[in-house]
Amino acid sequence: MTFRSLMAALAVLLMQPLPAPAQEPAGAYLAAEHARAKGDFTAAAQYYAQALARDPDNPAMLENATIAYLALGRLDEAVALARKLEGEGMRSQVAQIALIADEARREDWAAVLRRVAEQRGAGPLTDGMIAAWADLGRGDMTSALARIDAMAAEPGLRNFALYHKALALATVGDFEAADRVFAGEDGGPLQPTRSGIVAWAQILSQLGAQARALGILDEAFGPDPADPEIAALRARLEAGEAVPFGLIGNAREGVAEVFFSLARALIEEVDDEFVLIHARAAEAVNPRHVEATVTVAQMLESLGQYSLAIEAYGRVPRDHPAFPGAELGRAEALRREGRVDAAAEVLAQLAQSYPELANVHVALGDLAREQEDWARAIDAYDRALALLEARDNPQWFLHYVRGIAHERLDHWPEAEADFRRALELNPDHPQVLNYLGYTMVEKRVNLDEALDMIERAVAAQPDSGYIVDSLGWVLYRLGRYEEAVIQMERAAELMPTDPVVNDHLGDVLWAVGRHTEARFQWKRALSLHQTNPSDDLEAERVRRKLDLGLDRVLEDEGAAPLRPVNAAVSGN
Repeated sequence: MTFRSLMAALAVLLMQPLPAPAQEPAGAYLAAEHARAKGDFTAAAQYYAQALARDPDNPAMLENATIAYLALGRLDEAVALARKLEGEGMRSQVAQIALIADEARREDWAAVLRRVAEQRGAGPLTDGMIAAWADLGRGDMTSALARIDAMAAEPGLRNFALYHKALALATVGDFEAADRVFAGEDGGPLQPTRSGIVAWAQILSQLGAQARALGILDEAFGPDPADPEIAALRARLEAGEAVPFGLIGNAREGVAEVFFSLARALIEEVDDEFVLIHARAAEAVNPRHVEATVTVAQMLESLGQYSLAIEAYGRVPRDHPAFPGAELGRAEALRREGRVDAAAEVLAQLAQSYPELANVHVALGDLAREQEDWARAIDAYDRALALLEARDNPQWFLHYVRGIAHERLDHWPEAEADFRRALELNPDHPQVLNYLGYTMVEKRVNLDEALDMIERAVAAQPDSGYIVDSLGWVLYRLGRYEEAVIQMERAAELMPTDPVVNDHLGDVLWAVGRHTEARFQWKRALSLHQTNPSDDLEAERVRRKLDLGLDRVLEDEGAAPLRPVNAAVSGN
């Protein structure tokens, strides 16, 4: 069993609630539970406080309120409730996380060791490592290493234990021994993580082995990393600087790293609330743990708590290498909260301060594209692509989205060039094939090539209603109406509430003589447009088709007439 699967199993046990008495203050308690289920920990904490005012000894509410306060980063309030739970003899792992975090931040190592010995710690798979750091905090490195080696012998825990062994050795200045652990010479090879690689590079720098440090960075991130923190570390090493070991400075920060290691290891394995409370614990024990702060922000954003996420991202220091990434996160949280102008301002300032970061310009382009400010999107994508291509790192997706912006501004040569470049970089991508093929159909150019592209797109994604609609539409443009009907009816099955698909179905039904059915689909398209507006539906043109028929509308537009066919259904 791996460390991740062990910890995922522990997470399930950890989040099992204490039994609740039958008579609870129903209104406030239910409101608190509802708020917590939505991730609204601010409201949950308020409602739990109201409920506890009426029933202060309710163990379920005490525990759930502890979770809410931990999720908010309010460790003092969580500790007060946890002490009450523990004082009444209740065993709550969440409460014990709060208490051991409090003892670690106060560096009360005797209390930490006593708690672990009495099995009242954060969890059976992390307590050994927390105790090892507590031993180190008391100056007993021998006991600390003995605990870590014992953990490394446990199934699934070797990588986790050896990582912390290397950190503990580096914390006391034994960089040679720490290097042996990271190099796999003491305990076997270590599975690399971002934090571990950064720590190892710092350790090698302290040993004067800048070339080795650069080698492990290049192997993990490449010689031109996009990550600002890695790029900054690499630049310092290239300059021959002796980079200090800065990941862990003392035992307290080591305990924080235990909580953080668990949070990051399980970020895709367990619910966001579990990850959040462990990241909050890491941040409480070590407020300078920027990675924990960023993880807190990411989890809050994932839970839809954008205001709290914005506040968390905003705590990343401006001079920290993680600042640009945190600002990108803050801008995204602002956008998702509906504060588009504020998001744009954050990104504009970031682009001014970090003009060399391509992902900042990409974010600006994406925001402008979402607002249909196509010219501004193109300008931002131009900057991003210039930076990436200068590094010989072209990105197909940026050509694709810039092509969309050009197409919306009717810059067809530029749009076509971008779409074709995207296909060079990512051949046969169905979305690009579909967009380019459909656009050529709409412009009535290269129809045979468009058909080939869209057929390849359908083969790749046969259940995509948009792509099947495109296939039906190109067949209609080629005059292959009977085949078009089959595809359009399939598209309408896949996307029954899309007004454009229903409008297209109406056209192809009219083309085969099924006029009554065609009018029904046009009426349906207009009705759907009222509840699901589409900028791509020409509502006035649909109304004219209902009044005059498709043949007359095409004649008035100067378009080629429909080819004659026998009506598929008589009487229409």
